[in-house]
Amino acid sequence: MKSLRKFLLSVLFISMAMIILTVGEGRAGDLPTETPIKHVIVIIGENRSFDDTFGAFVPPLGQFVLNILSERIIGADGKPGINVQSGRQREASDLRRYSVAPNIIGEFSTLPSPGNSEVFGSHSIGADPMFPPVLPNAPFQITRYVPYRDTFVGSPVHRFFQMWQETDKGAMDLFPWVGMTAGEGGDGNAPPSPFGQETTGEGSVSMGFYNMSAGDEPVLSRLARHYALADNYHQVIMGGTGANHIAIGTADVAFYRPSGIPSTPPLAQIENPDPRKGGLISASGVAEGNVYTNDGYGDHRTGMGGNYVECENLKSPGVGSIRRYLSQLPYRVFSPGGPADCAPKTYYLVNNYDPAYDGQGVRIPLVKTPFLASPQSIPSIGDALSAKGVSWGYFGQGWNHGHPTKEYCAHCNPFQFETSVMTTDLRKNLQGYKDFRIRVEKGTLPSVSFVKPGNSVDGHPGYSSLSKFERFLEKTVALIRSHPELYKNTAIFITFDEGGGYYDSGYIQPLWFFGDGTRVPLILISPFARRGFVDHTYYNHVSLIKFIEKNWHLGPLSKRSLDNLPNPIMPRFPEHPESLPPDRQRSFYIPQNRPSIGDLTNLFDFSHRD
Repeated sequence: MKSLRKFLLSVLFISMAMIILTVGEGRAGDLPTETPIKHVIVIIGENRSFDDTFGAFVPPLGQFVLNILSERIIGADGKPGINVQSGRQREASDLRRYSVAPNIIGEFSTLPSPGNSEVFGSHSIGADPMFPPVLPNAPFQITRYVPYRDTFVGSPVHRFFQMWQETDKGAMDLFPWVGMTAGEGGDGNAPPSPFGQETTGEGSVSMGFYNMSAGDEPVLSRLARHYALADNYHQVIMGGTGANHIAIGTADVAFYRPSGIPSTPPLAQIENPDPRKGGLISASGVAEGNVYTNDGYGDHRTGMGGNYVECENLKSPGVGSIRRYLSQLPYRVFSPGGPADCAPKTYYLVNNYDPAYDGQGVRIPLVKTPFLASPQSIPSIGDALSAKGVSWGYFGQGWNHGHPTKEYCAHCNPFQFETSVMTTDLRKNLQGYKDFRIRVEKGTLPSVSFVKPGNSVDGHPGYSSLSKFERFLEKTVALIRSHPELYKNTAIFITFDEGGGYYDSGYIQPLWFFGDGTRVPLILISPFARRGFVDHTYYNHVSLIKFIEKNWHLGPLSKRSLDNLPNPIMPRFPEHPESLPPDRQRSFYIPQNRPSIGDLTNLFDFSHRD
């Protein structure tokens, strides 16, 4: 009897090993799915709001898109439109305590030149000489002044507390002002004197957009018209790349835990957006302030420049204004882990830090740099898929078998932060873009793939361009489509990690302390995509996780993760929204059961295959 039991157990073990091996090689087509989709591929570009990219997009006949063109903030020629006042930007003053809605002191009469912040090859910070010294107070067409193809332009500020202010409780009217006052945070240093509109290198760069009506972004335009586009999809965290990528993998936020439990980071690494003395003086002589006390990345020997926030503590700098705003909303925000989902005595990472592990899974000593996140144990979609036996992979260009090149973005990989991945065999799921291409060719692509282009082609302003990202995109989509057996059951989601600090006119649904943030584009390419369709359902990055969970019958990642939110009940869309005033148009983008986010299924039509 014992020998029979031993034999049966050995057969079971071999069978399970074969299943695990098969899943690891990406041959998971027989696993049951809710939909015909057997492969999900998520391609993530960098730092583009919806209006920056699709602001002048004209949808297919019978469809409507909410953008600065449909709102008549601009005309098809890219010049200010008849409703330009809706997009005008204002000046404010914030001298004592950080505020998400500082005191408005008036409108800009004109906007200064866009700055050259982060522009590759620039030798000094200031106005970008490619643009005029003065612009109208309105969104402006970037390609009126510079060529579309491969031109580097400035990168707007895109940090957590800055974006809360830029969006101004949904008024969307403080983008240049925040850039010109707070900028990238000052790295904990005192502001220079004199302090002018060009000091931070921002200027009006945040108001730029590309004009699809004039031929810009031909690849994105063609894909959006041919497949399905979401015009109510958002970054999930206010601010930058790192926090949003972590949320794409976890539906949650990283926190300080170097010894495995929540603890207090060094004072120099704690955010303090309360203004210090100095800063801009308006043309009318009003002090505008808003120079943050501690924010950014300072001298590596001191670690100055805040990036952590204790958001459960109302006395913590910057927290009170956000929490008061959330408490005044007509609905209760997501709060399973504490007020606005902020756990007690926990410091959350709201801006970019690199992972604690190198590509070989070795923990990097903090003495090398203070700007490393703690090892994380947040339940991730990778953990959930592995537990279910569903194959997955993160394919980051420049990974180079764990010896990354300069093309690789470490803080873009949510799984490199995770102890459960970096200290186990799951680290093998982290691969490079060449590996992705090889696995497509061999037919061994995993069920779920996250694809991250390299730094030079990811579309990030300053050191990349949308045209470079479009070429990467075109090449990648063509590769997948050239394999019919793969493509026939595949969903390719194309999005951007965050709006990059660019102006956007769309509605934002506050969900928790950390966001949502501005709209970013999302395109679905699939044989099951609703062709030529614009979806107005409210989504954010966690919607990607919700779709994966629904398709492979997974539950929410944790009790506090944002994927617990229900699907939205959206208002019935009118037949002719283009005839309505912009405020009325935007009302159809607000869920009736807030807080809520969709699972992306409305982008599909599973009754037919293309």
